Amino acid sequence: MKLTDTHRSTAWQVQSLLLGYPDADLLDSLPLLRRSAAALPVALGAPLQPVLEYLDGGEPLALATAFVETFDHRKRFSPYLTWFAHGDTRKRGMALLRFKQVYRDHGLLIDDGELPDHLAVVLEFAAAHPKTGQQLLIEHRAGVEVMRLALRDAGSPWTGVLESVSATLPPLRGAEHAAVARLVAAGPPDEGVGLAPFAPPSYMPEPLGMPTFAGGRR
Repeated sequence: MKLTDTHRSTAWQVQSLLLGYPDADLLDSLPLLRRSAAALPVALGAPLQPVLEYLDGGEPLALATAFVETFDHRKRFSPYLTWFAHGDTRKRGMALLRFKQVYRDHGLLIDDGELPDHLAVVLEFAAAHPKTGQQLLIEHRAGVEVMRLALRDAGSPWTGVLESVSATLPPLRGAEHAAVARLVAAGPPDEGVGLAPFAPPSYMPEPLGMPTFAGGRR
């Protein structure tokens, strides 16, 4: 089945929510997310089913602990896309500004203190602006794939979210395959993967929801 912008937008919205902190709001929304995923083409919806089942069957405290241990303390699972390309170098700051400018051009502002390259935020933006959002994801395709491979190799229950994200994008090209291989082998510039939290302490708040656009959902 040929994917449409509607397919991708729905998938990106579901993926964005599933990458959020598993609080009561997310757990309460699982029936709706399950229905939305079931209506997607198999390539997009099927990978999400194990994630939904895991969240639906888990004990809230255990889910919260697993989420924090996965996304807040392991660099190789970093949801911050520019980190894969630039590590914590100065170039990352310019890459973050590009995200902010793209959002601003579409009338959106990021809440103060949040990073605009969080994959959940990018997916939320892409759901509303499919063409521009897809381009951002393609520009950071290597990071998406490295995160997917890392989650898969670790047996993470969130692997399916990244598999579904990958399925919304064009097949990897030769240069992209090479970029993924380099990141897997060496990690981002001037960084050792897995040695420390992937964001400065100021971006490591107590567990809340995912980053959101100012005036948007929480």
